[in-house]
Amino acid sequence: MKGQNVIITSGKRKTAIAKAVTTKGKGIITINGYPVELYPVDILKEKIMEPIKLLGERVDQINIDVKVKGGGTTGQADASRTAIANGIVKFFKDDTVEEAYRQYDRTMLVNDIRRKMPKKPMGSGARAKRQKSYR
Repeated sequence: MKGQNVIITSGKRKTAIAKAVTTKGKGIITINGYPVELYPVDILKEKIMEPIKLLGERVDQINIDVKVKGGGTTGQADASRTAIANGIVKFFKDDTVEEAYRQYDRTMLVNDIRRKMPKKPMGSGARAKRQKSYR
């Protein structure tokens, strides 16, 4: 690790928090210790791979290790994607990569700030209310 360029970034989505450690390497990307190719849900695997695919050949110069916890599978995938994209941008310090990500999808670089609304009285959730009967 000494003398090596190590970038630590994070991503958030709902209650999922991902931490990505980007280092110089051979193109190995892992999520919670497993290769990203073995991610269980195919659609979410494709979503996580987007910043990697947009980078192209340069992905062979870095290793990314992502630790993600909290939330559900989709939230974890989005948090991982944001952490990976931010790690790549900070590692290469390249404006063209950042601009490509912004053109493709801004949420790759910016965390989604939407949260669940709080539950209100007289209802089962944030908006649902108890039925009212007139007879």
